[in-house]
Amino acid sequence: MSGLRRALQISHRPAAGLAALGAFWGAYAAWLPAVKARAGFEDATMGMVMLGAAVGNIAAMAVYPALARRLGPRMLPLTALALSLAALAQLAGAGGPVALFAAFAVMGVAMASIDVACNVRISVLEAQYGVPLMNLGHGLYSLAFAVSAALAGVARAAGAPQAVVVGVIMLLLLGVAAHMRGDGVAGPRESAALAPTPMPWAAVLPAALILMAAFMSENATETWSALHIERTLGGQPGEGAFGPAMMGLMMAIGRLSGQAVAARLGEARLVAISTVIAMAGAMMLAAAPSREIAVAGVALIGIGVAVVVPSANSLLGRRVAPQDRPRAISRAFMLGFTGFFIGPVAMGWVSQGGGLRLGFAAVTGVMALILLGLWALLRRPVLA
Repeated sequence: MSGLRRALQISHRPAAGLAALGAFWGAYAAWLPAVKARAGFEDATMGMVMLGAAVGNIAAMAVYPALARRLGPRMLPLTALALSLAALAQLAGAGGPVALFAAFAVMGVAMASIDVACNVRISVLEAQYGVPLMNLGHGLYSLAFAVSAALAGVARAAGAPQAVVVGVIMLLLLGVAAHMRGDGVAGPRESAALAPTPMPWAAVLPAALILMAAFMSENATETWSALHIERTLGGQPGEGAFGPAMMGLMMAIGRLSGQAVAARLGEARLVAISTVIAMAGAMMLAAAPSREIAVAGVALIGIGVAVVVPSANSLLGRRVAPQDRPRAISRAFMLGFTGFFIGPVAMGWVSQGGGLRLGFAAVTGVMALILLGLWALLRRPVLA
């Protein structure tokens, strides 16, 4: 426990940013069936609308280094405000699919910028203090996601207006952004490291593939498991929140315990074993005959993918020179984070033609890409 306490003391500001991001996405995932019903879109149309988030993420990948250098510690408050405004636009219906697409694009830019800024800062703190911090930060993200999804599901079942939920999340985001401002997240040291230098692509691209496959699997499950429970398996309104809530809870448990397990097994072996567990969970979710079995499948996916992202960041960090670490992790994370938005979109396309069971079966194949990326990354020598 003392190790966790010290890690939290060192990284509490960027870790708080990840927790706030988890709270936002947890509430949104639990409310997605209501958002979709209000919009009146079919699965494929909803998937196309959500593609706006992927477009926003790609845009963030292009402009993030320049923004980090120019805005410095002001970046997180501004991106948190943008994320809040995007949530408001979606709450208002935003006037149709084109406007909703634009709202998702703004959300993609903001989420990617916050996420990458916090991860780069944690990577720098790891190198500075010689303490593993990634699993803690990502564990707090998952814990906040689980609590937020559960509370949003209860609120939805009780008939609470979505405006109340969005308002609470907006205040949380802005409060945490103000708290992080004094830390210098994306400040001079990190932003200088993001200046143009030769990129170690041989290590970055395999790590990006691992991250992309993990994010695709994670967010496809978080976003569509609620609809799968309510529509495919006949759950009542609000019961679907058990899917994303269980996902977040198991990911939090997996990540908070991942540091000790990684020390025993090694991060590479841990990623491989965890991926096989997650694949079994996706197959269980796809074939589930009842809501209870579906939630159990979500639990296996959550505990399986929990350690993949933080462990991949650590594996990459040791395979690039120290001066290249912030930029390499930033670029791999930006490329990989595209999967966070592509996953729900692809699920919408697949489920439109073959149903959500087929969609979750396809997630199993996506997870196999983690093993491919891990094999390629481990071929690179350890440099740091």
